[in-house]
Amino acid sequence: MDLSINGKTLTLDDAAAPPDMPLLWALRDLLNLTGTKFGCGVAACGACTVHVDGQAVRSCVTPLSAVARKPIRTIESLGAPDRPHALQAAWVAHQVPQCGYCQSGMLMAAAALIAKNPKPSDADIDATMTNLCRCGTYPRIREAIKTVAATLRAGA
Repeated sequence: MDLSINGKTLTLDDAAAPPDMPLLWALRDLLNLTGTKFGCGVAACGACTVHVDGQAVRSCVTPLSAVARKPIRTIESLGAPDRPHALQAAWVAHQVPQCGYCQSGMLMAAAALIAKNPKPSDADIDATMTNLCRCGTYPRIREAIKTVAATLRAGA
């Protein structure tokens, strides 16, 4: 099976990657893209959030058969150490991460929100950001997203 991940076409051996395998396991176990985390396995927590065709999806319940020939983007492609994504910079500025486990999924969900709605209201953020954070940094997450939205509005 061929997958388009982070702008590259990668081929998975059909014997190692059956069509019903969750995307999460292909990313982590077969492709060594370990930034996407396993949290609950039932699409409740969002630690495994990636983008498929520009939409935030929970990769722990998304079978490979559903993503063939669709562009997939993982946290590894969101930014770079020397050029972080605006959300990553805002995460640092607002001291969002504590334990950090949920952060890759949170960032991917936030990136999908900002791409779809560059001026989200608090209600938009609350409705979209359904990922769970056991450290409870939700107010900081909201402020980081609002900072990026304000920067986009200013045209920076």
